[in-house]
Amino acid sequence: MISQEIEEYILAHTSEEEPILRELYRETHLKVMHPRMLSGPLQGVFLKMISRMVRPRTILEIGTYTGYSALCLLKGLHPEGKLHTIEVNEELVAFAQRYFKKAHVDHQIQQHQGEALKIIPQLDAEFDLVFIDADKENYLNYYQLVIDKVRPGGVVLVDNTLWDGKVLDAATHDRETLGIIEFNDFVQQDERVTNLLLPLRDGVMMLLKDRKRD
Repeated sequence: MISQEIEEYILAHTSEEEPILRELYRETHLKVMHPRMLSGPLQGVFLKMISRMVRPRTILEIGTYTGYSALCLLKGLHPEGKLHTIEVNEELVAFAQRYFKKAHVDHQIQQHQGEALKIIPQLDAEFDLVFIDADKENYLNYYQLVIDKVRPGGVVLVDNTLWDGKVLDAATHDRETLGIIEFNDFVQQDERVTNLLLPLRDGVMMLLKDRKRD
């Protein structure tokens, strides 16, 4: 979406990764398929900052992958708070758990392994912060399941909402692109939230619940 030179300049003027995140980033790229799915240093700092501003007691993450984003979201979590993270891939659950223990934050994380569409309705909690980064064709389904579990004033972040610019291709037929377009169009009309589509990395839709549009 932006030139390599601009991206390098942005990273050079953004707070650096912590050592454990750097280690996780490196091992993910060496050992795990589709490492591009990892949030990475730029988005990681964004997630940390949002979490610190929201100061959540409860966080829901849909799509753990290898745990990078969860470690970033934890930076603003209340000391007695809990982060619930859902991952369908059993091997990735174990991978992430190893890093949660290494970072000494596993006591604040509730890992759920399985299909998010089945797990979310079973979660008896009100969430202050939600991060959605899973299968794109179900983005709207995830949103509809979680929005009533988000407290007024809570924040929902949704990754990959520009999808390499494919959202501009009205003739597309692949399910992931159509899922993102459907989600983006829906929240634009949803009066329960104020929404902002940020051109950060591959696009992040940021939603604030129960705020009237100006």
